[in-house]
Amino acid sequence: IIYAERIQKAILPSDKNLKKVIKNSFVFYQPKDIVAGDFYWMETIGEHKFIAVADCTGHGVPGAIVSVICHNALNRSVREYGLRDPALILNKARNIIVEELNRNEEEEVKDGMDIALCVIKGDKLKFAGANNPLYYVRNGNLNIIHGDKQPVGKHHKMDAFSSKDLKLMKGDLIYLFSDGFADQFGGDKGKKYKSVKFKKFLLSISEMPIDQQEYLVKVEFTDWLGLNDQIDDVCVAGFQV
Repeated sequence: IIYAERIQKAILPSDKNLKKVIKNSFVFYQPKDIVAGDFYWMETIGEHKFIAVADCTGHGVPGAIVSVICHNALNRSVREYGLRDPALILNKARNIIVEELNRNEEEEVKDGMDIALCVIKGDKLKFAGANNPLYYVRNGNLNIIHGDKQPVGKHHKMDAFSSKDLKLMKGDLIYLFSDGFADQFGGDKGKKYKSVKFKKFLLSISEMPIDQQEYLVKVEFTDWLGLNDQIDDVCVAGFQV
């Protein structure tokens, strides 16, 4: 398991590579177990920058196995198939994941991932999501771009994913995340953190320097968790234009 952790960490972008893609950025990544179903993915090809936070089915060892398949599907979509639009990337990744997980006709596997994926070129951002949204803070207001209500994987609903456009302005803050933070039980009453509180928290730290925001996210989660058990993997990524 410990060596598996090393392998999983090896496919995640290092802090150095993260800063190469987006200089003003951070990632708070805290698996529930030694290995995780959550992962973050970043790539640069020509003028295009790809940034994503994904939450694969399950956590621990099963989640980690699925995460490797999903990570590979994203890489193939942009490298092998040359896709640049995030919706097309998710469509192709879904095809790859479903094919890889259903080679054995006797075993039907519906695992996959929820994801928030954005592609940046110049001052233009394109976003596509599978169950997960993108938050951006502009002029002191938090705005939401919703993803499609379906996972990247075998599902009763397998419509084409859709892309949304955002023209970036200097100072914009973009946040991508899995649901682990908002779903965590904690606090004085052992209740869920919830998305409403999460939005207010992100807005409250948005005026802080980006290099301090990772620390503040970590402190907030740790304080909320307290003596409770962590129930899921947690990943929050933020970057400033």
